[in-house]
Amino acid sequence: MTVEGWVIAAGVRRLSGMVSAVRGMGGGVTVAAVGPRSVAEAAAAAGPDAVAWIEAAEDVPAEAYAPALRRALAAAKPRAVLATTAPQDRALLGVAAVALGAVVIPGILRLWLEDDTVVIDRTELGGRVVETLASVAPVAGLFVGEDIASPAAAAASAPIERLDAGSPADIRIEKAEPASSANTGVTSAERVVAVGRGLKAKADLALVEGLAAALRAEVGCSMPIADDRGWVAKERYIGRSGQHISPRLYMAIGISGAPQHLDGVRDAKVVVAINADPGAPIFRRADYGIVGDLYEVIPALQAALGEDQSRNSGKGEQS
Repeated sequence: MTVEGWVIAAGVRRLSGMVSAVRGMGGGVTVAAVGPRSVAEAAAAAGPDAVAWIEAAEDVPAEAYAPALRRALAAAKPRAVLATTAPQDRALLGVAAVALGAVVIPGILRLWLEDDTVVIDRTELGGRVVETLASVAPVAGLFVGEDIASPAAAAASAPIERLDAGSPADIRIEKAEPASSANTGVTSAERVVAVGRGLKAKADLALVEGLAAALRAEVGCSMPIADDRGWVAKERYIGRSGQHISPRLYMAIGISGAPQHLDGVRDAKVVVAINADPGAPIFRRADYGIVGDLYEVIPALQAALGEDQSRNSGKGEQS
């Protein structure tokens, strides 16, 4: 038995991953693209069977087109709908859940069909557990699984059907600007040093800040350091619902490497991990790893950086 599944996309993140996940049910896949033509074209290249495109005006947010999306979903009645955790996608997924009478399931990694039941693997407990669920009702899910490369053969294969946008809600984008200078610094930095729960006290942030200064890097953190402990400004929290960064160098200190954190550094070029636990998931993502106590490793790194700078300075004086 096969059933149809849909993907909702107001942007281009993880399109191929979501299409592949929905394809696991064995049926057709349609991407509902809400946005400019570029979003529809990216969706068409991600390997679906069709793209249903709702064109959004430049100054109108995707959420304003919820009525048009609801009509399309009510007519198609897909068994499962996936979206990313991006704010606009989450809002549109809520519309899908209402239109289909679907159960909303966060943290979805993959799904498939057994008889007439949709089976879902999702993450729980900060990524430490994978839970398997079964649903006879339609599923509206937030996808957190890995993305995949867009299949080259499918780059022009999916037809794009332009849907009637109707009358969007009376919402307009007045302006868009960074929330704070701290936010801009982390997201645009070439180097970022981030700290997690391995840090024992707020006063010990001086260690991390000293290393960041030596590397000319911005300081970031994992979610608990900002939300639970309040040691670092929330604008510097890196993760799925925080900042998404793409520095040349990302150093994770005392961070275990939960999926929601790794999602925020997906595009980092080089990842260095320092953790006392050799089994920490962060080491699977790291290009370089140091197993050790951060209170010993950081001073050693600073000393090595100081020696290197002294040597370089000496060479400059002799030349």
